[in-house]
Amino acid sequence: MPLDIDEVVETFAMLDEWDDRYRYLIDLGRELEPLPEAAHSEENRVLGCASRVWIETAVDRSGGEPVLRFRGDSDAHIVRGLVALTLAFYSGRPAKDITEADVFALFKTLGLAEHLTPQRSNGVRSMIERIRRDAREALAVQA
Repeated sequence: MPLDIDEVVETFAMLDEWDDRYRYLIDLGRELEPLPEAAHSEENRVLGCASRVWIETAVDRSGGEPVLRFRGDSDAHIVRGLVALTLAFYSGRPAKDITEADVFALFKTLGLAEHLTPQRSNGVRSMIERIRRDAREALAVQA
């Protein structure tokens, strides 16, 4: 079942302690659809992350405008939760929307922006750049 961003925002608001928010983030990562072992490839690996992160991209052109769907994984629990949150924000959107949407606004709303280590923030930026690059490539093929 896809992750509901509004539900995540509500749950974060109810959790007062950051330890509880991190546990919830880890739980979100546990609910991430498993990525097949074959998708744990160098081609899908996101460079720039301290932890190992993989993102698999599928482009659906059946409706005309390309829509991207993502699956992902990480070898670190909290990062896997960040992957789940990031993919829920971007997956299923038209490529043009992906190039303009900013998941960091969501991270700010959740208070994550100021609670991530610089290394994790850089990793999230790398994921976002990878996702946006895939969206730009999907748009370029369409043109």
